[in-house]
Amino acid sequence: MDNLNLMTLQKGQTMVNDAAMDAFAAGFRGNLLTSKDTDYNEARAIWNAMIDRRPGLIARCAGAADVVRAVRFARDNNLLVSVRGGGHGIAGNAVCEGGVVIDLSPMKSVRVDPEIRRARIEPGATLGDIDKETLAFGLVLPTGINSTTGIAGLTLGGGFGWLTRKFGLTLDNLVSVDVVTADGELVKASETERPDLFWALRGGGGNFGVVTSFEFQLNPLHSEVLAGLVVHPFADAEKVLQEYRRALDEAPDELTCWVVMRQAPPLPFLPAEWHGKEIVVLAMCYCGDIAAGEKATARLRAIGKPIADVVGPVPFTGWQQAFDPLLTPGARNYWKSQDFVSLSDAAIDVLLNAVGKLPGPECEIFIGHVGGAAGRIPTEATAFPQRSSHFVMNVHARWRETGMDARCIGWARELFEATKPHAVGTAYINFMPEDETDRVEMAYGANYARLAEIKLRYDPNNLFRMNQNVKPMAVRAA
Repeated sequence: MDNLNLMTLQKGQTMVNDAAMDAFAAGFRGNLLTSKDTDYNEARAIWNAMIDRRPGLIARCAGAADVVRAVRFARDNNLLVSVRGGGHGIAGNAVCEGGVVIDLSPMKSVRVDPEIRRARIEPGATLGDIDKETLAFGLVLPTGINSTTGIAGLTLGGGFGWLTRKFGLTLDNLVSVDVVTADGELVKASETERPDLFWALRGGGGNFGVVTSFEFQLNPLHSEVLAGLVVHPFADAEKVLQEYRRALDEAPDELTCWVVMRQAPPLPFLPAEWHGKEIVVLAMCYCGDIAAGEKATARLRAIGKPIADVVGPVPFTGWQQAFDPLLTPGARNYWKSQDFVSLSDAAIDVLLNAVGKLPGPECEIFIGHVGGAAGRIPTEATAFPQRSSHFVMNVHARWRETGMDARCIGWARELFEATKPHAVGTAYINFMPEDETDRVEMAYGANYARLAEIKLRYDPNNLFRMNQNVKPMAVRAA
């Protein structure tokens, strides 16, 4: 705390004086970090190693009262604000340069009420934290595919994964939130209280405030699912993808199957001669009766002549962590994403051509299989717009050396441009990198105008702008 007396925060050409800093620190229950603190560098590091920003202050909040104080302090002193949950976002908006990071990562509480099948979750909790608590009661929240992802950013941007087709997006299971708005007030938003704000928070990202608590409806799930990988040689990729597409036309909601195309990592069940060679992986999960799952996955598993088939009954918590080793922090990452209603032959040709040009051993293309329950919700029901998309492509460039930046980023951008004619134009904002600010309005499509009006109502000065930003503006009269 003593360091704060010596600290200055940039706000244009002026500085925050010591008196204002002392007043803020005096009532703050969590920890305040500056560059003088030994754990400052660790606290400002996030998942994407391409992001290297030095905030003036990191406010590690212990609870909602700390968040209120931090928002008011930043607002009153005209400071740049970023909000950190899990720090997993590709764009790196969890950390700002020279301003205040409102760090929610210490707020990790997960409280389950099994009687009413609901959970109250703080914004610093990860998906792994949540799974451990909910599955102890035979309940689950549909989330993403990486257990170290934070719940806050995932939910506010959408949230899809292995259970989306059965139970909807993460945000579709949201009942209410406690949120600190730009005027520094802690309010509740739900279908009946501030329904306009609740609508915007379900897909509008971090534009509308700092959520200090999420209330979710949970869903019943057995501890085991039928899940695993079927690995094919890349030489068979065209046939595999065409058969995959056809097999999914009649897939039940319980079945989700994603495609990953990359160079094979040294997985223990793959013969050594395949390590480092291009492969096509069908990653599938059936979240119902195991015997029914064997029947539902049979057509997918009968495609071609796979190198390996390791699909079987597994604990869902284990399956949720299966991809964690490939997504550890510390690497440089750049993503480009598209939404597809279908995988046309022309789109498949573009994807296969790109796999032939992979710029590094950690670069990959994955196709997420969505739709199902999530696709049956009207586009206008929440801010999240892409309900008609059956597939989500993420071009995942990942590498270690700065000398590979241009090659890896260029590869991702080239593939993104080549897939445009086959995509619907919307985008999953959680997959959008920091240089796609010009794509935000198109990403939200018909929902953007309403988002902009709600932004004007709750954050007219755009305090919360470290995000895929929606500009505050009034809706023009027809």
